[in-house]
Amino acid sequence: MSIFACQLLANRFSMLFFADETECGAERMKSIYGELICIFFLVFAPGYAGAQQDSAGFVKTVAGDVYITSSQTTVKAVANMRLSQGDSIQTGPNGSVGLIFDDDTVVALGPNSEIAIENFLFNPAEKQLSFVTRLIRGTFSFISGQIAKLAPQKVVLQTPDATLGVRGTKFLVKVD
Repeated sequence: MSIFACQLLANRFSMLFFADETECGAERMKSIYGELICIFFLVFAPGYAGAQQDSAGFVKTVAGDVYITSSQTTVKAVANMRLSQGDSIQTGPNGSVGLIFDDDTVVALGPNSEIAIENFLFNPAEKQLSFVTRLIRGTFSFISGQIAKLAPQKVVLQTPDATLGVRGTKFLVKVD
């Protein structure tokens, strides 16, 4: 939060709570509340917009034990949870998960599987495209999206033994 925004916010709060009663009519109160709402959005909206730009996709379906690790924090996955570059998705012995990426790529993980989103960038207007994942273990089904259609060389699936370049649209991989 900028110093200017903090000062403005402090001034408005002091006017709201410590002003003389004759000074604070209904119109004045509306004005102060409106300014506070504007300040709130100016201060917090840029962070929210930035968070959405980091988005890689979302969890569509979850069955059994599925966890997402992001920045050293692990949480149980739920439907509609956002995914970001750097996230790792793990399924337990009874788990499976369906993921939909922002370019419409669909990935499904079976039991005892793990995938890491190494690099995801989908900005076709500026020709910024990248889909790099690391398949650590388990079974994966993959249906390519827009990145594979626009720039197939930018879709890379890394496994412990090989790196796969995607030139088709659908395939299944098992990593032991």
